[in-house]
Amino acid sequence: MKNFEISNERRAYLKKEKSKKILTVISQVLILLVFLGLWEALARFKIIDSFLMSQPSKIFKTIIDLFKTGELTTHILTTLYETLLGFLIATSLGTIIALTLWWSEFLRKVLEPYVVVLNSLPKIALGPIIIVWFGAGTKSIIFMAVIITIIVTIITMLNGFLAVEQGKLLLMRSLGATKIQTLIKLVIPASIPTFISCLKINVGMAWIGSIMGEYLVSKQGIGYLIVYGGQVFRLDLVMASTVILCVLASLMYLLVSILEKVLVKK
Repeated sequence: MKNFEISNERRAYLKKEKSKKILTVISQVLILLVFLGLWEALARFKIIDSFLMSQPSKIFKTIIDLFKTGELTTHILTTLYETLLGFLIATSLGTIIALTLWWSEFLRKVLEPYVVVLNSLPKIALGPIIIVWFGAGTKSIIFMAVIITIIVTIITMLNGFLAVEQGKLLLMRSLGATKIQTLIKLVIPASIPTFISCLKINVGMAWIGSIMGEYLVSKQGIGYLIVYGGQVFRLDLVMASTVILCVLASLMYLLVSILEKVLVKK
């Protein structure tokens, strides 16, 4: 194989792009540090009420205390299990339903209004019904995460499948491709960017669903800590739980971003 040398212009461009990425990360970290520092200073100098607004040092101490007692691991694992399972079920089932609606135009026209109505329905209103159906436990929380995430998945993926260029579809038909061949060779590969975008959306939706479910029925989990903290006026616990939630959601989003890079390279 021939060895291709990178031109000086290309090397300069790559160096510039790398510098931009480093500068972006440094800026993001600095913004966070300035925000936390300002928050801590305002609380220490009594400019804001630390009882109502808490402060970074108290939040950090609360997280350490939860970790020492072992509660932190228990609550994190509980919420992670509910969120990941709801995420996987909703994403896979929603994609299959979207494929089915793409396959059958008749079915799509019949069911599309119902999908739109279900998407606009406030899912929290179904809370009492879900508890009656599945009981006051993990099943209800997972189901809440699924119903919040699945409709978004169906709509997003269906739009992605339908957005494939008509010219390419006509070319596949002119070459004698069957519908299943068109789906496998054209529609699914062309919809990978949409699928990645859907995963990124679903990360947030699944966390919303699991936390919402924990608000209703859970005795463990991050959502339970938030509710309990509010009930006993421990706002440092509420803030600490919120920080933990943000970190977990960010890590999950990061995993999706890594998957995006892998799929894009392929």
